[in-house]
Amino acid sequence: MLTKRIIPCLDIKDGRTVKGVNFLDLRDAGDPVELGKRYAEEGADELVFLDITATHEKRKTLIELVSRIALNLNIPFTVGGGISSVEDVSALLNAGADKISVNSAAVKRPELVSDIASRFGSQCVVVAVDAKNINGVWKVFLNGGRIETELHLEDWVKQLEKLGAGEILFTSMNHDGTKNGFACEELARISDMISIPVIASGGAGKPEHFLEAFTKGKADAALAASVFHFKEIEIKDLKSYLAQQQIPVRL
Repeated sequence: MLTKRIIPCLDIKDGRTVKGVNFLDLRDAGDPVELGKRYAEEGADELVFLDITATHEKRKTLIELVSRIALNLNIPFTVGGGISSVEDVSALLNAGADKISVNSAAVKRPELVSDIASRFGSQCVVVAVDAKNINGVWKVFLNGGRIETELHLEDWVKQLEKLGAGEILFTSMNHDGTKNGFACEELARISDMISIPVIASGGAGKPEHFLEAFTKGKADAALAASVFHFKEIEIKDLKSYLAQQQIPVRL
């Protein structure tokens, strides 16, 4: 059985790591290079860096940051934020990223997923999907959760698999930052629909939530931010707990 992955996520704004609740009220959480290095040493399986204020003008700054991160890491890392072309992907991979994450750009131009997959391979394409349960229907949102689309989550993830996505990073906006647990029912539903890995995001508050994401939610990986940034959960302790619960993890 494949090992389940624990992935800290660093949301980056103006070169600093930040964290909010339900995508709002951001507060500083530290230097992304230092945090990334710490997580690698503590046993994280991968890292995700998302530039939440990415613009074309800041692309050079992000590439420089990725280069600095790559020098300090020995585990795979994914970079996202403002990626809208094959050229953007090429620049980030050349700077040292292992995978890239696209979100809004994939909704606006789905063929971008196919273009990246055919050029660099599906294994480096992570499509981030921010969705919210509105009256029992999971709708996809764009621009950091600010713009509602007509897309239904389940239809979208099935389409993404066909387009060549290598992984889906599903964030439940209802659960994000609440520390009340992941959206396990919906996680399980989309995990059963597609054969590519699904990363659970949004709602981690205690070790039991990760266990639920892997058992009830059938997730392949679980991602969290503030519980790791502020040392509410230590990655080594989390993995020991999961191993005791018969979840295959890399210790």
